[in-house]
Amino acid sequence: MKKQFAVIGMGRFGSSVAKTLSQMGFEVLAIDHREEQIQEISAIVTHAIQADSTDEEALRALGIRNFDVVVVAIGEDIQASILTTLIVKDIGVRSIVVKAVNELHGKVLKKIGADKVIYPERDMGQRVAHHLISSNILDYIELSADHSILEIKASSQMIGKNLRQLDIRAKYGCNVIAIKENEQLIIPPSGEDLIKDEDILVVVGKNENLQRFEVAFAV
Repeated sequence: MKKQFAVIGMGRFGSSVAKTLSQMGFEVLAIDHREEQIQEISAIVTHAIQADSTDEEALRALGIRNFDVVVVAIGEDIQASILTTLIVKDIGVRSIVVKAVNELHGKVLKKIGADKVIYPERDMGQRVAHHLISSNILDYIELSADHSILEIKASSQMIGKNLRQLDIRAKYGCNVIAIKENEQLIIPPSGEDLIKDEDILVVVGKNENLQRFEVAFAV
């Protein structure tokens, strides 16, 4: 059976998560205390319910415990976010993903039982900054506080050279873990693999090393 999701908070982030999951074919329950937000999302998700997520009885009545994943996407009301997370945890939901607005908020959420804390504004800011460094940066994914993965389109300095010639590991302390060549994915690439126009390199490393790599090949 496909996973069932409940998304609490139909702001820009929550509604985007709910819509995307629904479009991917998953059953989604959208919850918000505002009638207008529920009306907007009701035609897209499986169920849309107007309810106060800080009311434990209301959440129990909705059968929130039966959902595989609950996403608490409440934005600026940190108190409501924390209280909702506590209630959902106490009810016994298996996996709780919560949006945090800052690091302190995130630390509190972790301590009270959130399985995963996400920082959409911070993460989007990071991605925009990396796109600004170079038009060739396609994606930037943070793995931990110190390590990330970068997808970069081959720049003019790379084309026609193989990985051994570029010597990215020795020069920048980063590892090319894959090369996307049209629809083909080369994992792992060899030192003799030639970089061609339109190739995409998937690179992993420490953040400071990736930054040096990005700047060196910026276009």
